[in-house]
Amino acid sequence: MTTTLEPTAPAEDTQRPAIGSDRMRVDAPLKVTGTAPYAYEQPVEEPTYLVPLVSTIARGRITRIDDSAARALPGVHLVLTHDNAPRIRVRTDGALTILQSPEVHHRGELVGAVVADSPHVAREAAGLVRIEYAEEPAELGFAIDHPESFEPRRVNAFKHGSYERGDVDEGLRDGVLVEADYTTPMEFHSPIEPHAVTAIWHDASAVNPRAIRLTLFDTNQGPGLLGTLLGPVLGLLPGQLEVISPYVGGSFGTKGWPQPHLVLVSMAARLLPGRPVKFAMTRQQMFRSTGHRPASAQRIRLSADAEGRLIAVDHQSWAPTARTKTFVEQTVSATRMMYDVPHLRTIHHAVRQDAAPGMFMRAPGEFTGMFALETALDELAVATGVDPVELRIRNEPEWDPETGKPFSTRNLVACLRKGADRFDWADRTPPGQHRDGEWQVGLGMASATYPNQHFVPNRAGIRYSGGRWSVEIQASDIGTGAWTILPQIAADTLGVPVELVDADIGRTGLPWAIMAGGSVGTYDWGDAVVAAATKFHRKHGDSPEDGAYETATGRLPRGARGYSRHSFGAHFAEVRVSTVTGEVRVDRMLGVFAAGRIINPRTARSQLIGGMTMGLSAALHEEGHLDERFGHVVNGDLAGYHVAAHADVVGLEAITVDEHDPWFGRTGAKGIGELGIVGAPAAIGNAIFNATGVRLRDLPFTPDRLFAAWEPPPSG
Repeated sequence: MTTTLEPTAPAEDTQRPAIGSDRMRVDAPLKVTGTAPYAYEQPVEEPTYLVPLVSTIARGRITRIDDSAARALPGVHLVLTHDNAPRIRVRTDGALTILQSPEVHHRGELVGAVVADSPHVAREAAGLVRIEYAEEPAELGFAIDHPESFEPRRVNAFKHGSYERGDVDEGLRDGVLVEADYTTPMEFHSPIEPHAVTAIWHDASAVNPRAIRLTLFDTNQGPGLLGTLLGPVLGLLPGQLEVISPYVGGSFGTKGWPQPHLVLVSMAARLLPGRPVKFAMTRQQMFRSTGHRPASAQRIRLSADAEGRLIAVDHQSWAPTARTKTFVEQTVSATRMMYDVPHLRTIHHAVRQDAAPGMFMRAPGEFTGMFALETALDELAVATGVDPVELRIRNEPEWDPETGKPFSTRNLVACLRKGADRFDWADRTPPGQHRDGEWQVGLGMASATYPNQHFVPNRAGIRYSGGRWSVEIQASDIGTGAWTILPQIAADTLGVPVELVDADIGRTGLPWAIMAGGSVGTYDWGDAVVAAATKFHRKHGDSPEDGAYETATGRLPRGARGYSRHSFGAHFAEVRVSTVTGEVRVDRMLGVFAAGRIINPRTARSQLIGGMTMGLSAALHEEGHLDERFGHVVNGDLAGYHVAAHADVVGLEAITVDEHDPWFGRTGAKGIGELGIVGAPAAIGNAIFNATGVRLRDLPFTPDRLFAAWEPPPSG
C-alpha cells in the first residue's frame, strides 16, 4: 500500500515547530512489543472469569432455569440470572436494563452468567445451564414503505427526523428525473480488540454506601461517559466509579456507549466481594449484543435541468430499530446541506424489530446516506451528459442551504479539482469502453462530508514535574493518535520541545472530556489543551516550579454558532471487473480532503487511509445476514463476515488541501476520523458503472449481484 499526505499549513502567525510535524506514535513501541496493558490484561489478585448466558429465542420469556449441574462443578463461584441479580433503580438506557425480569427481547440477549476460577471451567459450566422458554412470534425484517414504520422526532440524538423546503412535488415534475432505491446491509465494527473488562468492587459490603467503589478496567472510547450512564444503573455516584482505559485496540463506535456486558460483569463482581471478575468477548459474541450499523433502504427522487443543476430532491430512508432502545442513523441529513437544491424533502422512517439495538459505526448516517446520494448524482450525470465532477461543482451552494448560515470553510470544489487533476480524470472513457483482457476498467468519484457534530466544553490540565510537562485529560486513544498529538498541541502553546511533554489520558479522575467519537477529539480536546497551556504559561512562564498545575476549559469560539461547520473531501477510484468471475478489484484510490489544520501528518494519514480502507471493505465485502425466522446473525464471525484483507488494498493515497478553520476551535483543526469513509463505496460503485455499464445500487458489490444485473452476460 502506498500512502502520502501533504501537511496542511496553518495561518501565518500560528506556525509552531511541533504542530504539523511528522511525529511517530509515542505508544507504538509498547503496542508492537505487546507490553501495552489492555483492559483484560490488567494484573489483579485472584481473578475470576465470566462467561455469559445468552437467549436462544428472539422474543418470549424464560420459564425455567436449571443451574444445579453448573453450580456443582468445582471452581464455579456464581451463576447469575434474573432470580439473583441486583436490582436496577435508575434506567439511563434501555439496553442496559438486563436481568430484571424473565422477558427476552432479542436473540443473543444477556440473560445470565457463570463465574469461575478459570475461563475454561466457566465455559464448561455455562454449557451445563439449562434454560427453558415460552417463545412468542418475533417481528423481524423491514422494507421501504413498511406499514408499521414511524418517523422519529430526532435521529442519532442530534438531527431532526424530517426536513423540507420549497415545493418538492412540483419541482420533481420539471427537468430530468432520476428515481431509484438503494440498500445497505447491517455491518459490524470488528475491532482487533474485542470488548473486554476487568471489574473490582471495593468495600462492597460496607455499612456506609458511600464507601463502596467500583473499578473498571474497560476498553472504551471515553471513561467519562461510563460514569454518566453506567454509574446510576449500578446505584453509584460519579465519584464511586473509577474507569481506567489507557489503551484501546480499535472501536469504530462499538465502544462509544456502555454496553450490557458492563452491567453483567459489574453485577457479578458485586456478588463476589474482593474477587475481580474478568471478561473478554469471543469474536462470535461481538456479533450479538455490542451494536452494529443498521441496514437501510433508501429511495431517492431528484430532478435537474439539462445542464445538471438540481431542481428538487426527495431522499427518504427506512431502517430497523430495536424495541428496547431506539437508534436511528442520520442517514438523509447530509443531503440537506450538501448541494444547492431549492426544493428538498428528507424523511427518516424507522421500523421496530425484535433484534439487538444498532449502534454508532464510523460516520453513522453520513456513510449510509452519501452512498445513495452520490450514486444518484452519478446517475444524473449520465442522464444529462455532464461530467460527474463538473456536475457537483455546478451545484455548489454559496451558504448552507439547510440553515442559511455561511460555511466556516468549504473547500469541496478545491478537493474535486485537485483530485481530478491528480487522478488523470480527463482520460476517463465512456462506460464499457476500456478493456484489458478479461477485465473491464473504469473510473468513478464521489464527494465526502462530515459535520461538526457538537462542541461540548472539555477540560484539560497541564502539570510540571521533574523537568517535564504533562497533559492531563480524560481523552481516550482508540488508535487515532491522541497519545501523540495532544503533547504536540501543548508543546506549541507552551513554547517548549515536544519531547518534554507527556500525556496522561484514559482514566477518570482527570479533567473531564468528551468521548472519542463523532470526529471531535482533536479539535474539542485540543481546544481545552490550548486553554490550559495558555493559562499555565501565563501564570508560570518558561521556568515553572516543580508541581505547578493549571486547568482550563475549552469553549466554542465566540461567533462560531453563526457558521455551518463541516469537513469535506472527494474520492476517486479506479476498478477492474472480471468478465469471467464478476470479481471487482480496486486498483487505486485517491482521497482529497479539506480537513482543517493537520496536527500530525502521520496520524492523520492513518485515519484517512483507514477510513478509505473501511469504505472499500464495505463496498466489496461486508454484509451481515439476519435470519428473519430466528433472529440470529447467520455469519456472526470473521469466517463468514468478510472484511478487506491486504490483497484487497493496493494503491491508496490521501492528500489534503491547505485549510485553517478557526471556528472548530483554537487549533484550526477539523475532524477526520470519519471523513475518509464517507463516499468511498459510491466512488467504487460509480467506477464499476464506468467499467461495465452496470449500475449497482445495493452494497456490497459482490460478483453475484454484478452478474444478476449484467444483461446479457459478458463474454470472457
